[in-house]
Amino acid sequence: MQLRVGFGIVVVIVVLGLLAPWIIPHPWDTISIRTRFRPPGGEFWLGTDDYGRDVLSRLLMGTRLSLAMGLAATLVSLAFGVPIGLAAGYFRGRVDEALMRAADVLMAVPPIMLGLLVLAVTPPALWKTALAVGFVFIPPIARVARSVTLGLAEEEFVLAARARAESTAYILLCEILPNAWPPLIVEASLRVTYAILLGSALSFLGLGAQPPSSDWGLMIAEARGFIDRAPWIALAPGGAMCLLVIGINLLGDGLREFLDPRLRGRGDA
Repeated sequence: MQLRVGFGIVVVIVVLGLLAPWIIPHPWDTISIRTRFRPPGGEFWLGTDDYGRDVLSRLLMGTRLSLAMGLAATLVSLAFGVPIGLAAGYFRGRVDEALMRAADVLMAVPPIMLGLLVLAVTPPALWKTALAVGFVFIPPIARVARSVTLGLAEEEFVLAARARAESTAYILLCEILPNAWPPLIVEASLRVTYAILLGSALSFLGLGAQPPSSDWGLMIAEARGFIDRAPWIALAPGGAMCLLVIGINLLGDGLREFLDPRLRGRGDA
């Protein structure tokens, strides 16, 4: 049930984001002083902001940015975290100790602070935000990959590959990695949620997407000064963010149940 509901929510949001340029009811960046602070209803379903821009159109266009940033950051964390975790779990000993202690140091720093440190030395840009968020989530991905590798390294098919004198690269890439993907996919799906939230937080602080972008975090930041006069400007992106997070979390939980035979059927019990 969780898998179906989460998948449905995520698919609807993704489709709306992909089709946004063709389905938005108004130009998302057109300024009109005559339509400032229009409440939801009628011509503007979610109202307008302080520049007279349609909130629904900006929300739909912002869906593309938020999803792209979350997926890009997750791919960055997978690209670096998975090899680190595989090496730590397979070689163990000093390699494991060095890599995991470095990961512990990074995990000891709050994610928002680590993201700020990465972005503070360069001018803000959305792609830099994706890289910074991806860097923040490398240690958690590496720890999951290490944990899975520790268990798989003692399986019979890995021992057989060693007995055949297969190379280390072959064992890691062709024997361990294909069997490590199920838990990594679940972890990655949850990291997309965290990446979107952290990226929006950085945009809210002015270190991510820049005006006139329609990023959800930036939309909330721009609505701060009008929250008492026009709360719909902040509620729309905030509600969309909550719905997307709920959908991805349900999808991740459903994938964990589907991929782990021990958990199948528990959600229907």
